[in-house]
Amino acid sequence: MRQTCYGNIETTGGRKMGRKKKAKRFSAVTAVKELARERVGAPPSGQVVLEKKKKPEKHKPTLQKLLGETE
Repeated sequence: MRQTCYGNIETTGGRKMGRKKKAKRFSAVTAVKELARERVGAPPSGQVVLEKKKKPEKHKPTLQKLLGETE
C-alpha cells in the first residue's frame, strides 16, 4: 500500500508533484492602482529626509567631557 501525503503527491516512478498555486482574489484597490500606473506612470521614488533639528543631549556633559573638549 502506498502512503499519501497532502503536501507532495507521489506518482509512479518516485517523482513528486508540487501543490497547485492558489488563485488570488480580485481586489479593486490593486486593479485601480494598475490602471493608474498605466495611464499616469509609476509614482516617484521616496526621498530621504535629513534631520532638520538635532535633538539636544538628554544628560548634562560630565566633567571629563568638558575638560576633553577644551584641549
